[in-house]
Amino acid sequence: MKPNMGLVEGRPYLDRGRMEPLTFAVLAGFTPEEHEVHLCDDRFEPVPWSGGWDLVGVNVEVYTARRAYEIADRFRAMGVKVVLGGCHVSLAPEEAAGHADAIALGDLDAGWREVVADAAAGRLRPRYAAPPACRAGPVEGVRTRWEIFRGKRYLPIALTQLSRGCHGACEYCATGSLYRGALHLRPPAEVVEELRRHGRRLVFFVDDNVVSDRAAALALFRALAPLRVRWTGQASLAFAGDPELLDAMMESGCAGLVVGFESRDPANLAAMNKRSNLAFGGYDALVERMRAAGLMVWAAFLLGYDHETPASVRETVAWALSKKFAFSAFNVLTPYPGTPFYARMQAEGRLRYGGRWWLHDDYRFGDVAFEPRHMAAGELSALGLEARLRHASPWQILRRATDRKTNSKDLWSLATYLAYNPLFRGEMLKKHGMTLGYRGYERG
Repeated sequence: MKPNMGLVEGRPYLDRGRMEPLTFAVLAGFTPEEHEVHLCDDRFEPVPWSGGWDLVGVNVEVYTARRAYEIADRFRAMGVKVVLGGCHVSLAPEEAAGHADAIALGDLDAGWREVVADAAAGRLRPRYAAPPACRAGPVEGVRTRWEIFRGKRYLPIALTQLSRGCHGACEYCATGSLYRGALHLRPPAEVVEELRRHGRRLVFFVDDNVVSDRAAALALFRALAPLRVRWTGQASLAFAGDPELLDAMMESGCAGLVVGFESRDPANLAAMNKRSNLAFGGYDALVERMRAAGLMVWAAFLLGYDHETPASVRETVAWALSKKFAFSAFNVLTPYPGTPFYARMQAEGRLRYGGRWWLHDDYRFGDVAFEPRHMAAGELSALGLEARLRHASPWQILRRATDRKTNSKDLWSLATYLAYNPLFRGEMLKKHGMTLGYRGYERG
């Protein structure tokens, strides 16, 4: 079960930019074949309450936690066993345990077979945990069952993964808190064979940093090149300072990347423990290398660290506009449970909404859940929306479309740029201020 986030103007949020939820295809691959598997995506289809299910597994993220608990509580009231897993469950296990017959912690993978077997035998345990991230080995034996998405309405892009985790330890990052600097790799040849076998031509790598392991990334890119796929993913700035890696990436069919610039202020980068971004001097030369390679960039920024001011937010937006990035995300800093940033805000008495903002009745998507240093929480929230509106204005979308090195370097790039910019602008406007969870909306 993939939960929705909540309500927009009293109605369930309908995400037109949704992608296939890879987690469920992976778990389906680890489910013994004698069991029937059905995926329900609450983001666009009704929950089949009366389906006669023996076991319901729900993926929980911080923004979907309230809705996930609503779904779990209702199934349990009907006598159906419920397992909760996902990032939020691993970061807030005691909270999640109050809404589940069992919780799954970490990357369970093959351990999912044990969960299913125990449920079938009527001996479901309250907690299943993968080995600690620091001791877990390579990710092998994944058989992604993309057929569970058949007949459903997703963007035409397949999700896959080379690595899990990250070597970084950014203060705000949930991934860093879960993996504690560990990185777990799938064999590159296994990933490429999976794509070849299924014939998927447009691919998104969900890795937090697809170039975290340079040798594995090079092996992947060189093996991908003969498949002639187009792919996107997420990567640190390191690739832009590595000509061999950048060339191999582009030759393998890379069409674009999400790149975490986060901040242009060295003091903020140091505070968030993202010193890796300080290793290259200024950003300008790196951006020019990306543009020279023809790479479409989705630039990600994090607004609200302790050295942030209203002026610095607006300067960040102006700089992003000057670089004509294909897309930009101006994310307001959010205290995720289980992270060092959350612990620091809690110790300093700066958390809002009683700490558990993701379950609070008054919290709305886009609100700031902590007290910033140099402005009010409401001001930071307004600046985040202002930044997104400014960058995604119709005029700016058209202006950036003229960049012939990247966004309009060929017909495919221009068509992609013009298709997705209005889509993401619409979803951004629709989500801002939405209510988390359904809060009694559902009937029947």
